[in-house]
Amino acid sequence: MSQPNSAELIQSRLKKVSSILVSQPEPSDEKSPYGQLAAKYKLKIDFRPFIKVESVPFKEFRKDKINFLDYTAVIFTSRNSVDNFFRICQESRIEMPPDTKYFCISDQTANYLQKYIVIRKRKIFTGLKTANDLTEILKKHKNERFLFPCSNIRKNDIPDFLDKNGFNYKEAVIYRTVASDLSDLADVNYDIIAFFSPSGINSLFINFPGFVQNNTRIAAFGPSTAKAVRDANLVLDIEAPLPEAPSMTGALELYVRKANGIK
Repeated sequence: MSQPNSAELIQSRLKKVSSILVSQPEPSDEKSPYGQLAAKYKLKIDFRPFIKVESVPFKEFRKDKINFLDYTAVIFTSRNSVDNFFRICQESRIEMPPDTKYFCISDQTANYLQKYIVIRKRKIFTGLKTANDLTEILKKHKNERFLFPCSNIRKNDIPDFLDKNGFNYKEAVIYRTVASDLSDLADVNYDIIAFFSPSGINSLFINFPGFVQNNTRIAAFGPSTAKAVRDANLVLDIEAPLPEAPSMTGALELYVRKANGIK
């Protein structure tokens, strides 16, 4: 008997693909890889964020009694953390001192800071892309008092590193990742649904507690998303990234070619 997610089971589910639902916002670029994929294989590709970000109201945040000015360094891992940090600053009517150090997970996040501060006049430290890159930089600044603004749902890598190495830090939940309302999709079926986070899988079952997969193929990006799919007893038909397809669109294309009998 085949085990769930076995190669035999996945092979038996290999049926023609005509439609894909991507659980993310629609790309602004008309020439996005998804647009090219849809045109190349005559697919219907729709976009719908399964999760959304909500700011923690200032009145609620105050109950945590966190004063940003007590900290000499701030760790940013996303634009949402940047936006909500400076929102709290504005609502608190405080301005961070010029010598505050900002540690950003990537150049993209660091550059986004210029929306709020003159970055050439500040002390900004940037990782290449991953949390591991950033922790290597943090090791050189262990004497700072760190603030880690984040969502109620976040990865453990940075807090675990700070705990393990005895850093003086405080976590501040200033925004939340919550399920979107997908009730209008109740009677809409897609051949493939593509997920990018465990929160997306959680949103699926919040919206549709009785969801039955049937012939809907599931695509997942990243190991944590893949695990969430399997933990929910769903069949994971498409897993990305792959060595030959480092993006979700690449993995989808490989599957579509196989399922639709395209050489």
